[in-house]
Amino acid sequence: MSKTETDRYSQFRRDLHRHPEPAWCEFYTTARIVEELRERDLDALHVGRDALAGGERLNVPDEATLSEWFERARDAGADPDVLDQLEGGYTGCVAVVERGAGPTVGLRVDIDGLPITESEDGDHVPAAEGFRSENEGHMHACGHDAHATMGLGTIDAVLDSDFSGTLKVFFQPGEEQIVGGKPMAESGHLDDVDYLYAVHIGLDHPSGEIVCGVDGFLAVRHFLAEFTGEPAHAGAQPEAGRNTVQAMASAVQNLYAIPRHSDGPTRVNAGMVGGGTATNIIPEESFVEGEVRGKTTDLADYMYEHAERVLDNAAGMHDCEVEVEMLGQAPSAESDQELVDVVGEVAPEAADVTNLVERADLGGSEDATFLMQRVQQQGGLACYVGVGTDHPGGHHTSTFDVNEADLDRGIAVLSAAIERVAETRP
Repeated sequence: MSKTETDRYSQFRRDLHRHPEPAWCEFYTTARIVEELRERDLDALHVGRDALAGGERLNVPDEATLSEWFERARDAGADPDVLDQLEGGYTGCVAVVERGAGPTVGLRVDIDGLPITESEDGDHVPAAEGFRSENEGHMHACGHDAHATMGLGTIDAVLDSDFSGTLKVFFQPGEEQIVGGKPMAESGHLDDVDYLYAVHIGLDHPSGEIVCGVDGFLAVRHFLAEFTGEPAHAGAQPEAGRNTVQAMASAVQNLYAIPRHSDGPTRVNAGMVGGGTATNIIPEESFVEGEVRGKTTDLADYMYEHAERVLDNAAGMHDCEVEVEMLGQAPSAESDQELVDVVGEVAPEAADVTNLVERADLGGSEDATFLMQRVQQQGGLACYVGVGTDHPGGHHTSTFDVNEADLDRGIAVLSAAIERVAETRP
């Protein structure tokens, strides 16, 4: 890869890094990706509503929040014509390259950021070199700016190759809240995909290391439980109230008491809790926002069913009501060995790879699994690839960053795997 190309990808990644955006608010990010894609010789580009099954979106921000991020993107210089296609929180896009007979190969990359305030320390490269987040309180702390860049670079590499077939690159919104995978998986754009790769940078693997197939995806369900009761004076008439904090506290205690399952590991966490307005008022509203996970989709379903029962009973115990809303979800998935083998074959030839790991467990959750399962359920194959990088801190921390030399390595490995699969598979 030439120095000019390397510099261009670095500049693009740094631009995205300066403008991190949360789920369904990736207006600037999508607009910049579309702007770049329009410079390529694509056969189709599906943007916003055309890239998603809109009715499958979960946890869409309110109009005020969407409007705030929309205007922020406009002020940052996003193309107004592209923004019009994204209005209402329909973010993300799908790029299509058609080059003759051959299989349809997909690549999924995610594009959203996290609600983390980025470090200002002088030894933090984005701060030192002037591309620290301009959206204070939000940050690319998981490498999705790098993923989007690798998606762009892979398109360039395939366009410059002898690839025969169809390439689809899915620039997916909303991974961090596990809300974007299902709408993209059910958009119809996956229905003709024979082989699918997904990618993540880092994952505690160093620069030069490639994980040919990632497994160990925990299925997950995010939920919001809102308790309602009756206020009263806490001193004069405590018996007249229906105390939602008591219900919420009972729920939290008993969520952690859900029995473990003999079929495999499970998880539960009440990540955010709150309620009440003053010490002398019986609180009439409280909430729990949490998650359950399982090694398999069935185990996550088991945990969620028990969580709903716990929440309902905690409300009833204290004469309150509760409404439970699913905020996000993702199933489990496994990488197919045939595609794992392809990555193992091409990686040493394609890039300066110092170590190959055949398989590793993610140990967390990822909604690329919706896209993987969609392809697999229709007889295709899917594989999740890890591209190592030397990063300070860790994922989801204020000092996270990537070694930009690994962008080239990721592009080389992904494009080579896509080309090889098109050469050797029908």
